[in-house]
Amino acid sequence: MTETSDPARGGEFSGLVAAVTGGASGIGLATARELAARGAEVCVLDLNAEAVPAGLHGFTCDVTDRASVTAAFASVGERFGRLDVLVNNAGIGAQGTVEDNDDAEWTRVLDVNVVGMARVAAAALPLLREGVAVRSADGPATAAIVNTCSIAATAGLPQRALYSASKGAVLGLTRAMAADHVREGVRVNCVNPGTVDTPWIGRLLGAAPDPAAERAALNARQPTGRLVSAEEVAAA
Repeated sequence: MTETSDPARGGEFSGLVAAVTGGASGIGLATARELAARGAEVCVLDLNAEAVPAGLHGFTCDVTDRASVTAAFASVGERFGRLDVLVNNAGIGAQGTVEDNDDAEWTRVLDVNVVGMARVAAAALPLLREGVAVRSADGPATAAIVNTCSIAATAGLPQRALYSASKGAVLGLTRAMAADHVREGVRVNCVNPGTVDTPWIGRLLGAAPDPAAERAALNARQPTGRLVSAEEVAAA
């Protein structure tokens, strides 16, 4: 059965189906809400699907498990029949220099932040192509993948060697995916925010000896003098 949003709802995404990984909190949740506010039917793929608020469609998904990813997109396909937008957002942070993380931590972070995006995109592409085909009946149409990257991909940040490596890989992956899929109507881009005021940053600051001083130092490191909000990243 194919379901899409009612065009009467209005908004630039009216009638479109979107999926957001890691959409139960932080940047992902803000993005899911923004897409829904602009008219899309939004599928949130997250380990904590039960935490997805009303108005969004929650699907359990572990981006490190190919079977889980495949099953999640199969459920999206059964529910809506296609996909028009994928926000590849699920990711984790890491601190330290190259001396501070062992091989297991490198594997864990890269598996979520890089390979996880590839798994998700591979599972979503058939539905995205279907979205292009369905909407092309009414004229030229494209689908979109947006990967959540980071300024860490291009700027050297202290104590972020592993995280920066993972986001540098996301930037390269985005460019390669864009080249691979542009001819079939699937656009691929990424958003590279600075430090975002998310629950992960909150936990990081909370664990510091002086959380207030640590937050002040983090604010001072930003060009704007403050952390970016999740809603600002969602708008991008």
